[in-house]
Amino acid sequence: MTVALPVAPASRRFFHNYFVTHIPSSSLHPDSRHIAGPHHKLPRAASVPHTPGPPGTSAPLPASAAPTNISTASPNGAVAASSSSLGFGRDLTVVRIPLRSAKHHFGASNARGSRPYNEDTNQAGTINMPAFAKRAPISLVRSAISNSRSTGEGITADGAAGDPQIFYFAVFDGHGGTECSDFLRDELHGYIEEAATDFGLTSSLRRKKNGTAAGAAANTAAEKESDDESVSSSGSSSEQPDEDNITKAINLQRELLQEYRSTVGGYFRRFKPSCFADGIALPSSRSASPSSPASPPMSSSPTPPVTIESVLTYAFLRADLDFVSAQARKPDPDDPYVSDFPLNQDEILGAPHHRTPSGHGIGGPVRFKGGSTASVALISTPTPAPFWHPAARSTLMVAHVGDTRVLLCETTTGVARPLTRDHHPSSPVEARRLTRFAESLVTDSFGEERISGLANSRAFGDMQSKRIGVSAEPEMERVDLGPAQFSFLVLVSDGVSGTLSDQEIVDVVKEARTPEQGARAVVEYATEVSRDGDNATCLVVRLGGWERRSEGGVGSMGTKEIRDARRAEANDPRRGRM
Repeated sequence: MTVALPVAPASRRFFHNYFVTHIPSSSLHPDSRHIAGPHHKLPRAASVPHTPGPPGTSAPLPASAAPTNISTASPNGAVAASSSSLGFGRDLTVVRIPLRSAKHHFGASNARGSRPYNEDTNQAGTINMPAFAKRAPISLVRSAISNSRSTGEGITADGAAGDPQIFYFAVFDGHGGTECSDFLRDELHGYIEEAATDFGLTSSLRRKKNGTAAGAAANTAAEKESDDESVSSSGSSSEQPDEDNITKAINLQRELLQEYRSTVGGYFRRFKPSCFADGIALPSSRSASPSSPASPPMSSSPTPPVTIESVLTYAFLRADLDFVSAQARKPDPDDPYVSDFPLNQDEILGAPHHRTPSGHGIGGPVRFKGGSTASVALISTPTPAPFWHPAARSTLMVAHVGDTRVLLCETTTGVARPLTRDHHPSSPVEARRLTRFAESLVTDSFGEERISGLANSRAFGDMQSKRIGVSAEPEMERVDLGPAQFSFLVLVSDGVSGTLSDQEIVDVVKEARTPEQGARAVVEYATEVSRDGDNATCLVVRLGGWERRSEGGVGSMGTKEIRDARRAEANDPRRGRM
């Protein structure tokens, strides 16, 4: 008898740990005199030609990123290629390069410190979602392509939706264990992709339908010409979210808030993120049930329900609720008699709304009561030129929960620009938010205020503290990055930011030759001078002003004396006696 095996759900994730780019064909085959063997200096995984689009499709690439056809090779080892519409011809070849192998573009490093194990994790790659970059004038679109030809700098290929690739960088700092931070590393980008699809998020680079966008009549001729160029180079134009997508997004937001009310309660009975549409927050948990038909918004909403901010907020909250609901249904290893008591001892009554985007389970076999912080950076470019090109413009979106940190280094001044703020109970904003629900804010022996024993007032997980306001609602920051305006981007865990100042972190990276060396130097320095030995993680991302990173201000000399003194103190053999 034949037994039918269960079929795994189809994965909708298009996150990749590599990026796609055009490089000179001579990089792949530098010496055509040799016949046998791979004649390139890239890693073997980096030399695999990239075929855009899902398997089996024959849709051509957009004109802005049409690659060279590399299907055949000539006898002398050179690639036989046909010319594209942009004239790349035999000079450029499309390849996919592992991001963690691209040491001149990205670097990551972590250390356990003096802790028994490392609870920090990180992620980097490209994510499949519509572009959110600010549209560039047509002159910049053309100049980006011409610059790439003249300078030899590669340009990125477009993603599956026709927009330039969106890069995703994230750092997660777990506490109480690694279950939550590992879950976020493997699944959070999948939640973001699903939310973008479910909300019907549209690209910011496409032409809008006449009359649907406010202020469309005020567009300049250059912006209109840029829209037309974006449409012609990216395929068919997309429009503003239609009424069906708006209604669906509002219903999803309403259902999520209702689930928080019914499964967690407490703080979440009156909880509504500021970027969610107005009118969806019900006055009480008894006003509607999850099974009741969705009612229209109570007022016309000045807040658009379909934005990148609302998508990120929904994805963060959905992932958090799924995680804590999954833990509540597992046995508690610390209490063998937990089955004799109601499940709401931990105040979580629900179940995950579905399996994770990857189709895997959530966490381990037993209940996990810890959590994790998160800082996510998304970079979207309006033109085919990559965001690290000195002439490229791009848009950076940061979503942040907890006390991990994201920094930018300004090229002209060399000053560190923080894009996040720590979510601690001592923060005035967080203190006002928690005052009505926190049972007590206590001060530990180090003088730090804690809520229910936690140093962070916002975090994923932490199921026993959800009712008093430990939320995963992200704070977001959008930054338009001009040509070479910033030198690099840094993401660090609190094992680094709690030991080093923002300017120290930036100055250490300035002295490194590559982002990979910079990330390693930051972690080594933080571990050397740390007193508590916390886990330390650092991610460094190259931006357009990387080559000029030491020109602004006094370069890396601003904190050199401080860093030398701290190293001398850390290496003093009498330090342990003090």
